[in-house]
Formats: sequence, C-alpha cells, structure tokens
Amino acid sequence: MKTSFLLPAVAVVAFAAATQAADLYRLDPVHSTLGFAVDHLVISKVHGRFKSWEATLSLDPAAGNAPVAAHAVIQTASVDTAVEARDKDLRSPNFFDAEKFPEIRFDCSRFEKEGGRYVAVGNFTMHGVTKEIRLPFTLKGPIQDPWGKTRVALEARMTLNRRDYGLTYSKALETGGLVVGNEVFLEINAEAVKEPAAKQRLD
Repeated sequence: MKTSFLLPAVAVVAFAAATQAADLYRLDPVHSTLGFAVDHLVISKVHGRFKSWEATLSLDPAAGNAPVAAHAVIQTASVDTAVEARDKDLRSPNFFDAEKFPEIRFDCSRFEKEGGRYVAVGNFTMHGVTKEIRLPFTLKGPIQDPWGKTRVALEARMTLNRRDYGLTYSKALETGGLVVGNEVFLEINAEAVKEPAAKQRLD
C-alpha cells in the first residue's frame, strides 16, 4: 500500500530531474510563423498570424533529444490578417478582447510518441478559458547553423473550435452557415535556438 502512494511522487521527481538535465531551446521569432485560417462565408478562408509570441522547448540529450517540457505565450493584440479594420475587430470584445485577455498560453504537461512524431498534451488558455489539448508535432534536429548555434525545428497542425473558448460572435447566413466559421486551423512552423550554458542554469 505504501508503495502505491510513493509512485506519483517518484514520477514527479523523475520528471523534474529530466527537465533539469535537459537542454533549453528558445524560439527564434525571425524564422518562425504561427498562422491560422478560418472559414469565411462558408466558401473561402481568411488567413492570418500572430506577430508576437514566445516559446521554449526543453530536450533531453540523454534520451535522444526527446522533449520534456514546452511553454508558449502569444500576444493576442499582435493578430495580423493584413487588413487593419479586420484586425481591430479581432482585437475587440467581439473576438479576442485583447485588452481584457492579452495572452494565449500553452503549458505542456506531458509528451506522447505516435509513430515518427510527438504529441504535446497540456493546458491551452484563451479568452479566459483553459482546456487540455493534444498538439501533434514533428521535431527536426538538432543541427548546428553556420554561426555555431544549435537549432531545432518544429512543425505542427491542429484544429480548435473557437466556441469552446467563448469566442462565439458571428452572423448567420440566409443560405445557412456562418459569416465566420467556428473551426480554426492552426499551423506552426518554428525554429528554436539552444540557450548558452550560463542561461541554461538561470532557467
């Protein structure tokens, strides 16, 4: 009986030890894109991106550079669809309400392996609502760039329903469907750079 109570604690200690021994990679925003697409008038899609976001990924070199931790923070006011009037509407209480909810967050709690890719499982918080999501992704690298920095790349695609996070505003069409669709298609193409040893210790 005592052993069963110890198992969760052992798992936490093992995870903490793996994280401490891991290499920390920080997002390179110049070579990274966080994009999205949503149906418009049923027949087409509007594409956009977030221009301001930060993320870290920790990899365990002793386990073949398997991921052990990940965090991301997105600034909702940085939404960009290349149309200022539309972006202003997206920042308003009609959608993201960027003044009240300035950040979208993802905090990974664990990783799973599916074939040749990983799945990050964790809490996704948007518009004041937190739900667990599963984010499948492909991890490439690490490699050394021509300037001596170590890099990895991550590619991910998934779909979210905006209504699950209280983003319910839209208008119905007389022919059926919505002006703005509920399904949001996310696409992440990111590069991250390994932090120097001194910063690894600070983090």
